[in-house]
Amino acid sequence: MEKINRLRKIVITGPESTGKTELSKALAVRLNARWIPEYARGYVENIGRSYQYEDLEIIARYQIQQEEEESAISGNGILIFDTWLIITKVWFEVVYSKSPVWIEEYIAEANIDIFLVCSPDLPWIADPVRENGGEMRNRLFERYCLEIEKYGFKYEIVEGLGEDRLNNALKHLQSHQIG
Repeated sequence: MEKINRLRKIVITGPESTGKTELSKALAVRLNARWIPEYARGYVENIGRSYQYEDLEIIARYQIQQEEEESAISGNGILIFDTWLIITKVWFEVVYSKSPVWIEEYIAEANIDIFLVCSPDLPWIADPVRENGGEMRNRLFERYCLEIEKYGFKYEIVEGLGEDRLNNALKHLQSHQIG
């Protein structure tokens, strides 16, 4: 396979409790890639109150900052995102029925090579930060796919349990000549 001399960006996305973090970490190890962990979960866990619209803006701006910083030091490698602005944009719209225009503009101009969308085929595990179990998980899954399509990004759906999920993700990346 021909080596591509530029930074390749892979976004792992999907509804809550679909293995995004586990898959992101495993891919980073397997592909010797840099990994940007999810920021929103830790932020929401540590604010000591219910999140507000302004908190989502802080999260989104930090996600952009992380992307810019990691892109600068990742060179010609691979950068893996455990969630990204698509989720944040949908979160704004689901909770507040609007999202900042600057997020849409940033997404529209972004250079993402591929989104791996984690299917809600894993059991939902409740925790204090998760809000969207049950049928909402399926609706969010569909919404994320529609948003990705709206912006014209490539994506693949990742299914399977355990090692099968990782292997399916790797097959998708290989089919797009990434990794």
